[in-house]
Amino acid sequence: MRPEAALADRVRAALRRRIPVDDRERVSIDRTLAELDRLAHPFDRDADLVHVTGSGFVVGQRGIVLLLHRRLGIWVQPGGHIDAGETPWDAARREVEEETGLRVRHLDLGADGEPALAHVDVHAGGRGHTHLDLRYRFEAPGDPDPDPPVDESQDVGWYSWTAAVDLAEPAMTAILEELALAR
Repeated sequence: MRPEAALADRVRAALRRRIPVDDRERVSIDRTLAELDRLAHPFDRDADLVHVTGSGFVVGQRGIVLLLHRRLGIWVQPGGHIDAGETPWDAARREVEEETGLRVRHLDLGADGEPALAHVDVHAGGRGHTHLDLRYRFEAPGDPDPDPPVDESQDVGWYSWTAAVDLAEPAMTAILEELALAR
């Protein structure tokens, strides 16, 4: 089995284990499973306008880290495209670190030792793309202030759970409320 097919099987298994927080996530899980069956290269952003991405919820005593997406103009968690040879959970960690300047580690590991999904969302990614976003939970030990590089959004910071719900993209409300309870 080629590595990409094996990775798709691992992602399918994780999706089937995920208990959705709301109907939107349930639909997103079903759509992602269907797209994994349809797409020849689901992790390659150049192979199709629909592709898997990875993002991360950085949580801590200070709340959650959100950033203003430079192109979309909405407040979301950091994340982005998967590079060749990366897993979605590795891409999520890399993107979180690149976009926030924080050093993070995965919080939830499954029985198989892989980071567990914290959420799944299918959404428009701009430029006609559809992102099958696999989301993971991270911590930044000590909850330091974000220090994004100059080529990333400078509008990034820690927000209380209440402020995050008020500020973030409305489609994130259910997962933010769930994450606040899980802390």
